[in-house]
Amino acid sequence: MEVGVGPWEGELPEGDHWDPDLLADGDRRNVLDKYRYWKHEAIVAELDSRRHTFHVAIENWQHDLNIGTVVRTANAFLAKEVHIIGRRRWNRRGAMVTDRYQHVRHHPTVEDFVAWAKGEGLAIIGIDIFPDSVPLETYELPRDCVLVFGQEGPGLTPEVHEAAVATLSIEQFGSTRSINAASAAAIAMHAWVRRHVFNQHV
Repeated sequence: MEVGVGPWEGELPEGDHWDPDLLADGDRRNVLDKYRYWKHEAIVAELDSRRHTFHVAIENWQHDLNIGTVVRTANAFLAKEVHIIGRRRWNRRGAMVTDRYQHVRHHPTVEDFVAWAKGEGLAIIGIDIFPDSVPLETYELPRDCVLVFGQEGPGLTPEVHEAAVATLSIEQFGSTRSINAASAAAIAMHAWVRRHVFNQHV
């Protein structure tokens, strides 16, 4: 089964955002129908005009395989940026090419990331299970923030835990102690959207 659409049929549309090659050959990209036949840079520019004010960061000290999925989810919820803390290289397979439409920034150290966040006036919100964690479900997420997720397994580093204005846990009801970083990121991003897009208070 082919994804997307074939060559444009009928009179060609006018506008700088149309891609002549896609109009001629078809558009097989995994994009919304409204973006069919658009130039890549035109799609990014349109997304940039309405991105949300939250950021997402994930620590990457051991080549975490969750990062690609986090990037894909950040694109779906229109995060301002995704931040990779630690190793620059990450597995892009899980991103399903959404990293082409999502701004991704690298920070070599936690200190660099924290300095950047403070300079931007963003509240650092850690998502992990610590003795001082408070429930995400009852926490009033700030509009301007960066949601930070730790390496799969060890979780957030002590440096990020210390820098965070709050660390939030996700309530669970089964037998497992934790859910993976990609799932936690999706839940936290959706919580921000519910609060600041749909105005649903805790």
